[in-house]
Amino acid sequence: MTAKVWQITGYKNSGKTTLITALIPLLKAKGCRTAVVKHDTHGFNLDHPGTDTHSFHEAGADAVAITSPNRTAVIVEEGETLQQMVDRFQDYDVILVEGFKQELYPKLLLLRDHEDEELLESVRGVRGLVVHHKMKKEHELLLEYNKSNPVPVFTWNETDEIAAFLWHEMKS
Repeated sequence: MTAKVWQITGYKNSGKTTLITALIPLLKAKGCRTAVVKHDTHGFNLDHPGTDTHSFHEAGADAVAITSPNRTAVIVEEGETLQQMVDRFQDYDVILVEGFKQELYPKLLLLRDHEDEELLESVRGVRGLVVHHKMKKEHELLLEYNKSNPVPVFTWNETDEIAAFLWHEMKS
């Protein structure tokens, strides 16, 4: 099985996490095993003092894993490329990727307002747009983009339609 990869991309606070969170149960209802990869340019910490895994990390472990009957977590002390993460999740039906604007997987591009329209020029692989409902009909640049790059345009509240679009694209 080869997982289908869909990037959900846009500027900070454009609704990427909210959209992915809404899409997950809709895709799972169709029987779609779903993985998510989030890009964080600032660094993050999943572990906290007082846990055994944190003690292992503090002692210098290069990688720490914890597993239980219901959940597994692996923390590796080095960054991975998106391709490495995609390779890791190949047993899933779909991998939703938050961010990584410049990668070349199919994308849903989220635009908050006309100021975000510059992304239409710089982001490649756009297969669908998710916009504020006023943008769907009022912004000339968006209309012009869609003439030369015919892709579906959704509004943020059309999560059922977005999930159906992704499902259709995954099956074709």
